[in-house]
Order: sequence, then structure tokens, then C-alpha cells
Amino acid sequence: MKTPEERAAFVAKMIVAMPYCMALQLRCERFAPGEMDLAMPYADQIIGDPETGVVHGGAVSALMDTTCGGAVMAHPKASLLTATIDLRIDYMRAAKSGDTIVAKAICYHVTRSVAFVRAVAYDSDPDRPVAAATGAFTVEGTE
Repeated sequence: MKTPEERAAFVAKMIVAMPYCMALQLRCERFAPGEMDLAMPYADQIIGDPETGVVHGGAVSALMDTTCGGAVMAHPKASLLTATIDLRIDYMRAAKSGDTIVAKAICYHVTRSVAFVRAVAYDSDPDRPVAAATGAFTVEGTE
């Protein structure tokens, strides 16, 4: 990979090809160096409450963790290998039943061993987030 943009494109393709990402039907909406937006369409298998159709919090958590990890791997100063050290997710409200949920993450700082990320997830109303996250991820040296 010659440029940061090529690296980000590679990471975007790699993320959506992972088996659990395919199971959640994640798709990359946007990528840039140190940034990633992933979308998770509404589906029966991610419903947490059958009576209301609300998406399970674990599916939202997986979406946010994956988006944050992708932003780290897309950062030009990080490695392509990372793992979650710490991820705090604040759930603000239930996503609207039937809506796609989009997570946007930015890796805003990278040290020799840790990358720091912020993310937000929303449904059809980006002004009313479903959840927000901050996290720290491993960095296995730089390339």
C-alpha cells in the first residue's frame, strides 16, 4: 500500500469480508486515513426485543467496536493489527425499528502502543445519536 488512501481502502474491504461482519451485513459507507463509517441494516437476526423490534445492544456494540478498530487500522501511523483495550459505549436511546444504523469513527491519536478513537452511531436521525463511544486499541508497531 503506497498511500494512506490505499491503506484505508484495503482496510474497508478487509473489514466487511470478516465472517461476523458479513453475518451483521456491515457495509462500508466511507473511509479515509484514520476514519471509517460502517452501516448495519435492520434485520430480524439483530432484533433484541421481538415485541418492539428494537435492535439488540450487542449488535450496536459490535458495530461500534468494529468501526473503531477499522479507523485505527486505516490510520497511517498504526499497524494493520489491533485489538480493543478499552471501549466505553454510552447508549442514549433505542434505534428506530426498521432503520439502518450508521457508526462513524475517527482515530484521533496514535502512540507507539495505543491508538485512541471516538465514535457515534445513529439511525435515520443523525442529530439524535443512538450511542457514542470512546476507546483505546492496541498498536503493534508502525509499518
